[in-house]
Amino acid sequence: MPIAFDRVYLKNAAYFMPGDPVDNEHMDAFIAPLNRMSRRIKQRILSENGIQQRYYAIDTEGNPTISNAGMAAEAIRACLQKAGLGLGSVGMLASGSSGGDALMPGFANMIQGELAAPPLETVSVHGICAAGVGAIQAVAQGIELGGHQAGLAVASEMPSRMFRQSRFTARDYDADFDSHFLRWMLSDGAGAVLLGNADTPGRTANGLRLRLKWVHQKSFSGDYPVCMQLGLTEDRARSHLDYPSWKDAEADGALALRQDIRLLPHLFDIGIHEYVQLVRDKWVDPTRIRHFLCHYSSEKFIPVVEDLMGKAGLAIPKEYWFSNLAWRGNTGAASIMVMLAEFLETRTLTPGEQILCYVPESGRFTTAYMLLEVEADTTDTPVTTVRGLRQTVSEQTLDAQGIAPPHDPEHAPEGLSSLLTELAAIWHDYRSRVWRTPLVHTLRERRFQTNDYISWMESWIPQVREGTRWMREATASLSDTYGPLAALITLHAGEEQDDFKILFDDYKKAGGTADSVDDLRRNPGGEALNAYLHAMAANPDPIGLLGAIYIIEGTGQRIVPALLPLLKTSLSLPPDAFRFLEYHGHNDEHHLARWLTAVSIALECDDSGKAERAIVNTARRTAALYLMQFQHVKENDNNATNS
Repeated sequence: MPIAFDRVYLKNAAYFMPGDPVDNEHMDAFIAPLNRMSRRIKQRILSENGIQQRYYAIDTEGNPTISNAGMAAEAIRACLQKAGLGLGSVGMLASGSSGGDALMPGFANMIQGELAAPPLETVSVHGICAAGVGAIQAVAQGIELGGHQAGLAVASEMPSRMFRQSRFTARDYDADFDSHFLRWMLSDGAGAVLLGNADTPGRTANGLRLRLKWVHQKSFSGDYPVCMQLGLTEDRARSHLDYPSWKDAEADGALALRQDIRLLPHLFDIGIHEYVQLVRDKWVDPTRIRHFLCHYSSEKFIPVVEDLMGKAGLAIPKEYWFSNLAWRGNTGAASIMVMLAEFLETRTLTPGEQILCYVPESGRFTTAYMLLEVEADTTDTPVTTVRGLRQTVSEQTLDAQGIAPPHDPEHAPEGLSSLLTELAAIWHDYRSRVWRTPLVHTLRERRFQTNDYISWMESWIPQVREGTRWMREATASLSDTYGPLAALITLHAGEEQDDFKILFDDYKKAGGTADSVDDLRRNPGGEALNAYLHAMAANPDPIGLLGAIYIIEGTGQRIVPALLPLLKTSLSLPPDAFRFLEYHGHNDEHHLARWLTAVSIALECDDSGKAERAIVNTARRTAALYLMQFQHVKENDNNATNS
């Protein structure tokens, strides 16, 4: 039985096709016939499938021009741009694909990393053509159940890497038609759809919206043999993992993508039987269908589908059919999303029209259907007034378990549990955003260069120097009430007063050219943070600065040690070019223990009850400004986002 939805809408759809279109005449530059038999197979397949052009994410030398996750990310960016939303507006990401760039982890997680997306729920649907529908269904269920207001489903395929001539040189494939067949059928591309509830921004043109009425998927893998597979030998008897090495598996053909075309008629037979069942159970009324988006791998199958529908007396007129197979190619799981996106770009819709989508999957036979209905959009919520839909972590109540620096609220000294819980929530959000800045994203992706490290230190050194200065100013602004606290802060400032000199020495060893710290200037984020901290320090009894110290010292304790191994791996620099980072990684834990003592003293001395709120507010503002410092180090790098 289909899964019905009452409050899920398709808000936008987009696609990404890599490179320039490749017509049939120029295919050989990318996917060349191997011999005369291979050439005959190519001619036969192209004459039947109707594909006139397709796209490849490899160049003519067989080198990838973009990753599979990269294509998915581009489709998502295009989808969100159409809707006028950022990544922070979605709470869930589901992917569908026959395989990502890595065997592990899940493809959705790799896409999230590629986007440097905020924390969200992920689901990776692994399959073949119907996997895209599975991703849509997963997001739709999350929205229907109220878990999310908006989510993204994306599907991306990159089979071209498997079809390069070099992959076929390990053995003689002359007698293996099944492994040749798909070389002329499949191509690369990605599609994404944005789903949301009625209040989610983003809508189709002309004041319309598309409601997802239901999704129906059913697998018949228990009834039929494997039809399309990767990882088994030609006789399906042995897995590629059963070989001593992947080299042996490759040589024996266990890593060749194959399809047994003799089984394909059964796929459409079961698909149409499911369609008849949907009509009989009144999920589909053929007379109301005005658009039929049918995914088929070859135009040869159009009359097959038409004939089976006709025999059932439930035919959908051919003028209602839509397919872009001829000019977009067969992109597997991505095909239905690419088709939906182009359909919405090129068709005029009318309220009341229904759109039926059909996706047969030949892996081991799965059939999938979706029904959407066009509605007049009566909502009056403008996109420009809608705040990010997903609540930030700093606004949520977090469990105490596993909370970051400096201490678990469940084991906090008496009276500090509430304060530490709030600070931990601020830290959790700040840490996540730092890891998604262009600076750190570049480092994570192994694209970090020595000049990036130098630029970072040029912005950071003056900021570190100012740390002891504003702490001493704050100490001078404390009244006699906070005498014990003033002594502790003075001790801490004294210990750190020369830290900037260590960092400047690292800067010089890495290749920095400034002769003096005075020649360096903080970037705009660092300037804003410095101005804020000095202004706070000049106020009477600036207890809130303990919140600033929490963020700054926490960065040294938890973020810096995690970045240090990545820096050492990425940069060919002597070990003594990282002395400051090494020092803080080892010592900031002791600094945070001292901070906890300082907070206890401050709260004991506070008769007004305002100190706790001041610490929380200052921590939140310091986190925002420190984040700006990170962002501005590589402000022109658009590969990461903090939406």
